[in-house]
Amino acid sequence: MTVLRSAPAVVSTRAADDVCTLYMVRHGTTTMNVENRYRGRRDVPLDAQGYQDAVDAARFLSGTGVQAVYTGPLRRTIATAQIIADEVRVPDIRILHGLNNIDYGAWEGLTASEAQMYDPQAFETYRTSPSTAVCPAGERLRDGQRRVLDAISLIASRHRGEVVVAVTHAVMIRLAVAATQRVEGEDWRIPLSRGSLSRFDIGEDITISLPEGGDVD
Repeated sequence: MTVLRSAPAVVSTRAADDVCTLYMVRHGTTTMNVENRYRGRRDVPLDAQGYQDAVDAARFLSGTGVQAVYTGPLRRTIATAQIIADEVRVPDIRILHGLNNIDYGAWEGLTASEAQMYDPQAFETYRTSPSTAVCPAGERLRDGQRRVLDAISLIASRHRGEVVVAVTHAVMIRLAVAATQRVEGEDWRIPLSRGSLSRFDIGEDITISLPEGGDVD
Protein backbone atom coordinates (compact mmCIF):
# COMPACT_ATOMS: atom_id res chain seq x y z
CA MET A 1 0.00 0.00 0.00
CA THR A 2 1.38 3.36 -1.03
CA VAL A 3 0.81 6.53 0.95
CA LEU A 4 1.57 9.95 -0.51
CA ARG A 5 1.53 12.97 1.80
CA SER A 6 0.33 15.71 -0.48
CA ALA A 7 -2.73 17.83 -0.98
CA PRO A 8 -5.43 16.16 -3.10
CA ALA A 9 -5.04 18.88 -5.71
CA VAL A 10 -5.91 16.80 -8.79
CA VAL A 11 -9.66 16.79 -9.17
CA SER A 12 -10.86 13.66 -10.97
CA THR A 13 -14.18 13.54 -12.81
CA ARG A 14 -14.19 9.74 -12.70
CA ALA A 15 -12.20 6.94 -11.12
CA ALA A 16 -10.37 4.23 -13.04
CA ASP A 17 -12.61 1.28 -13.85
CA ASP A 18 -11.18 -0.89 -11.06
CA VAL A 19 -10.54 1.89 -8.54
CA CYS A 20 -12.84 3.55 -6.04
CA THR A 21 -11.76 7.14 -5.42
CA LEU A 22 -12.93 7.93 -1.89
CA TYR A 23 -12.72 11.42 -0.44
CA MET A 24 -12.79 11.12 3.36
CA VAL A 25 -13.96 14.50 4.65
CA ARG A 26 -13.50 15.69 8.19
CA HIS A 27 -16.71 17.41 9.35
CA GLY A 28 -16.77 21.16 9.90
CA THR A 29 -16.04 23.09 13.09
CA THR A 30 -18.16 22.88 16.25
CA THR A 31 -17.93 24.90 19.47
CA MET A 32 -16.28 21.89 21.14
CA ASN A 33 -13.59 21.92 18.46
CA VAL A 34 -12.90 25.56 19.24
CA GLU A 35 -12.67 24.70 22.96
CA ASN A 36 -10.45 21.72 22.03
CA ARG A 37 -12.64 19.24 23.92
CA TYR A 38 -13.10 15.59 23.00
CA ARG A 39 -16.41 15.36 21.16
CA GLY A 40 -16.74 11.61 20.76
CA ARG A 41 -20.38 10.57 20.44
CA ARG A 42 -21.76 13.87 21.78
CA ASP A 43 -24.16 15.10 19.12
CA VAL A 44 -22.95 18.68 18.86
CA PRO A 45 -23.97 20.68 15.77
CA LEU A 46 -21.79 22.65 13.40
CA ASP A 47 -21.22 26.28 14.31
CA ALA A 48 -21.15 29.12 11.74
CA GLN A 49 -17.54 28.34 10.81
CA GLY A 50 -18.46 24.68 10.51
CA TYR A 51 -21.05 25.43 7.84
CA GLN A 52 -18.46 27.47 5.95
CA ASP A 53 -16.00 24.56 6.23
CA ALA A 54 -18.63 22.29 4.68
CA VAL A 55 -19.34 24.78 1.89
CA ASP A 56 -15.62 24.99 1.11
CA ALA A 57 -15.36 21.20 0.92
CA ALA A 58 -18.45 21.06 -1.28
CA ARG A 59 -17.03 23.63 -3.68
CA PHE A 60 -13.81 21.62 -4.00
CA LEU A 61 -15.82 18.50 -4.83
CA SER A 62 -18.10 20.25 -7.31
CA GLY A 63 -17.55 18.79 -10.75
CA THR A 64 -15.60 15.75 -9.54
CA GLY A 65 -18.35 13.35 -10.56
CA VAL A 66 -19.23 12.24 -7.04
CA GLN A 67 -21.80 9.45 -7.27
CA ALA A 68 -22.50 8.73 -3.59
CA VAL A 69 -22.16 10.49 -0.24
CA TYR A 70 -21.81 8.54 3.00
CA THR A 71 -21.75 9.92 6.53
CA GLY A 72 -21.54 8.96 10.16
CA PRO A 73 -24.77 9.28 12.20
CA LEU A 74 -24.02 12.46 14.19
CA ARG A 75 -25.46 15.88 13.33
CA ARG A 76 -22.11 17.46 12.53
CA THR A 77 -21.26 14.84 9.91
CA ILE A 78 -24.80 14.67 8.51
CA ALA A 79 -24.94 18.46 8.06
CA THR A 80 -21.55 18.48 6.34
CA ALA A 81 -22.58 15.58 4.10
CA GLN A 82 -25.88 17.21 3.14
CA ILE A 83 -24.16 20.41 2.03
CA ILE A 84 -21.77 18.36 -0.10
CA ALA A 85 -24.56 16.20 -1.53
CA ASP A 86 -26.55 19.29 -2.51
CA GLU A 87 -23.52 20.77 -4.28
CA VAL A 88 -22.61 17.60 -6.21
CA ARG A 89 -26.29 16.83 -6.91
CA VAL A 90 -26.46 13.48 -5.18
CA PRO A 91 -30.14 13.04 -4.20
CA ASP A 92 -29.60 11.44 -0.80
CA ILE A 93 -26.95 10.70 1.78
CA ARG A 94 -26.24 7.26 3.23
CA ILE A 95 -25.63 6.83 6.95
CA LEU A 96 -22.93 4.28 7.74
CA HIS A 97 -22.33 3.62 11.42
CA GLY A 98 -18.78 2.44 10.82
CA LEU A 99 -17.96 6.11 10.16
CA ASN A 100 -19.11 7.15 13.65
CA ASN A 101 -16.60 8.74 16.00
CA ILE A 102 -14.63 6.94 18.69
CA ASP A 103 -16.52 6.58 21.96
CA TYR A 104 -14.24 8.57 24.27
CA GLY A 105 -16.13 7.40 27.36
CA ALA A 106 -15.08 9.33 30.47
CA TRP A 107 -12.99 11.70 28.37
CA GLU A 108 -15.92 13.11 26.36
CA GLY A 109 -16.28 16.81 27.05
CA LEU A 110 -12.78 17.09 28.55
CA THR A 111 -9.81 18.98 27.18
CA ALA A 112 -6.61 17.06 26.49
CA SER A 113 -5.04 18.39 29.71
CA GLU A 114 -8.12 17.34 31.71
CA ALA A 115 -8.07 13.88 30.11
CA GLN A 116 -4.39 13.54 31.00
CA MET A 117 -5.12 14.37 34.63
CA TYR A 118 -8.06 11.92 34.69
CA ASP A 119 -5.90 8.95 33.61
CA PRO A 120 -2.28 9.81 32.79
CA GLN A 121 -1.30 6.30 31.71
CA ALA A 122 -4.30 5.83 29.40
CA PHE A 123 -3.72 9.28 27.93
CA GLU A 124 -0.05 8.56 27.16
CA THR A 125 -1.02 5.28 25.50
CA TYR A 126 -3.68 7.09 23.46
CA ARG A 127 -1.12 9.56 22.17
CA THR A 128 1.57 7.01 21.32
CA SER A 129 0.00 3.59 20.66
CA PRO A 130 -3.32 3.43 18.80
CA SER A 131 -3.09 -0.36 18.57
CA THR A 132 -3.27 -0.73 22.38
CA ALA A 133 -5.04 2.45 23.54
CA VAL A 134 -8.39 2.29 25.35
CA CYS A 135 -10.46 5.35 26.25
CA PRO A 136 -11.50 5.07 29.94
CA ALA A 137 -15.05 3.65 30.04
CA GLY A 138 -15.04 4.02 26.26
CA GLU A 139 -13.81 2.33 23.10
CA ARG A 140 -10.58 0.63 22.13
CA LEU A 141 -8.96 2.54 19.29
CA ARG A 142 -8.25 -0.79 17.63
CA ASP A 143 -12.01 -1.47 17.53
CA GLY A 144 -12.69 1.95 16.06
CA GLN A 145 -9.98 1.33 13.49
CA ARG A 146 -11.58 -1.96 12.50
CA ARG A 147 -14.97 -0.22 12.13
CA VAL A 148 -13.69 2.44 9.78
CA LEU A 149 -11.64 -0.02 7.71
CA ASP A 150 -14.74 -2.19 7.32
CA ALA A 151 -16.70 0.89 6.23
CA ILE A 152 -14.05 1.81 3.67
CA SER A 153 -13.98 -1.75 2.35
CA LEU A 154 -17.77 -1.80 2.01
CA ILE A 155 -17.81 1.53 0.16
CA ALA A 156 -15.03 0.40 -2.19
CA SER A 157 -16.82 -2.86 -2.98
CA ARG A 158 -20.01 -0.98 -3.87
CA HIS A 159 -18.39 1.76 -5.93
CA ARG A 160 -15.57 0.44 -8.10
CA GLY A 161 -14.87 2.90 -10.89
CA GLU A 162 -16.70 5.68 -9.03
CA VAL A 163 -15.92 8.79 -6.99
CA VAL A 164 -17.43 8.73 -3.50
CA VAL A 165 -17.45 10.94 -0.38
CA ALA A 166 -17.46 9.72 3.24
CA VAL A 167 -17.87 12.34 5.98
CA THR A 168 -16.40 11.27 9.29
CA HIS A 169 -14.17 12.44 12.15
CA ALA A 170 -10.48 13.30 12.36
CA VAL A 171 -9.56 10.37 14.59
CA MET A 172 -11.26 7.91 12.23
CA ILE A 173 -9.32 9.20 9.22
CA ARG A 174 -6.11 9.06 11.28
CA LEU A 175 -6.81 5.48 12.31
CA ALA A 176 -7.44 4.48 8.69
CA VAL A 177 -4.18 6.06 7.57
CA ALA A 178 -2.28 4.52 10.50
CA ALA A 179 -3.53 1.06 9.50
CA THR A 180 -2.28 1.40 5.92
CA GLN A 181 1.09 2.79 7.03
CA ARG A 182 1.45 0.56 10.10
CA VAL A 183 2.19 3.70 12.11
CA GLU A 184 2.81 3.71 15.85
CA GLY A 185 4.04 6.50 18.08
CA GLU A 186 2.78 10.07 17.97
CA ASP A 187 3.09 10.14 14.17
CA TRP A 188 -0.35 8.53 13.88
CA ARG A 189 -1.95 11.83 14.92
CA ILE A 190 -1.57 13.48 11.52
CA PRO A 191 -2.72 17.11 11.18
CA LEU A 192 -6.16 17.45 9.57
CA SER A 193 -8.05 20.71 9.23
CA ARG A 194 -11.78 20.79 9.86
CA GLY A 195 -13.55 20.27 6.56
CA SER A 196 -10.37 18.87 4.97
CA LEU A 197 -10.35 16.13 2.35
CA SER A 198 -8.14 13.03 2.37
CA ARG A 199 -8.20 11.09 -0.88
CA PHE A 200 -8.08 7.27 -0.87
CA ASP A 201 -7.68 5.61 -4.29
CA ILE A 202 -8.65 2.02 -3.58
CA GLY A 203 -7.89 -0.79 -6.01
CA GLU A 204 -5.48 -3.68 -5.57
CA ASP A 205 -3.43 -1.21 -3.51
CA ILE A 206 -4.42 1.95 -1.68
CA THR A 207 -2.87 5.32 -2.50
CA ILE A 208 -3.63 8.08 -0.01
CA SER A 209 -3.20 11.81 -0.59
CA LEU A 210 -3.42 13.90 2.58
CA PRO A 211 -4.15 17.63 2.87
CA GLU A 212 -1.36 19.98 3.79
CA GLY A 213 -1.37 21.59 7.22
CA GLY A 214 -4.16 21.44 9.72
CA ASP A 215 -4.31 20.70 13.44
CA VAL A 216 -4.11 17.63 15.66
CA ASP A 217 -7.09 18.30 17.96
